[in-house]
Amino acid sequence: MSHKAAEEARQERRARAQQAARAAGRGRRLRIMIGVVAGLAVVGLITTMMLTSRPESSEAIRTAPGFTLTDTSGVQHTLSEHRGENVLLYFSEGAGCQSCIVQMGEIEKQAAAFEKLDVTVLPIVMNSSEQITADMDANGVTTPFLLDDGTVSEAYGTLGKGMHAGLPGHSFVLIDAQGQQRWYGEYPSMWLDPADLLDEIRSRVNG
Repeated sequence: MSHKAAEEARQERRARAQQAARAAGRGRRLRIMIGVVAGLAVVGLITTMMLTSRPESSEAIRTAPGFTLTDTSGVQHTLSEHRGENVLLYFSEGAGCQSCIVQMGEIEKQAAAFEKLDVTVLPIVMNSSEQITADMDANGVTTPFLLDDGTVSEAYGTLGKGMHAGLPGHSFVLIDAQGQQRWYGEYPSMWLDPADLLDEIRSRVNG
């Protein structure tokens, strides 16, 4: 190989090496940009989830909307028949929502504390009796659930507040002995520690 040919070969190798280096640099920059965009997307998603999972609370006082509902045992409940005692309505998605059923089970374990505060707990769902009863049996929950067609959930402002537009959110409504709504609490995380729930009630029925 002549000197000229050898020099041309070296130049060609250098050109290929430089081209490969530029391509690798572009690849690195692209991967970094993708990583940054993905990171920002994750941060945005986490921020959105945090904001949408924040509890909401209202202490606006109003006359609690009346209702008559039948429970999973076939017993009819009218709000007015509970006048003279405090009532806690517990709305949830019900069947298929494990944490919703567990929530009621944990409330049951605090029955003595609720009784001491003269509070009757009425869980309300938009399920069929068969649907919610199956989940109750699977989790050892014995408190009958009141069956709503959506009318009561809508009247109390919880319809569509959960993960599904057509179902109630994970909500609590405290109604005092005079039939006045004293507190509304919405918990998108699908859970409120019963001890915290009792604190919310005590601060209002004893205040």
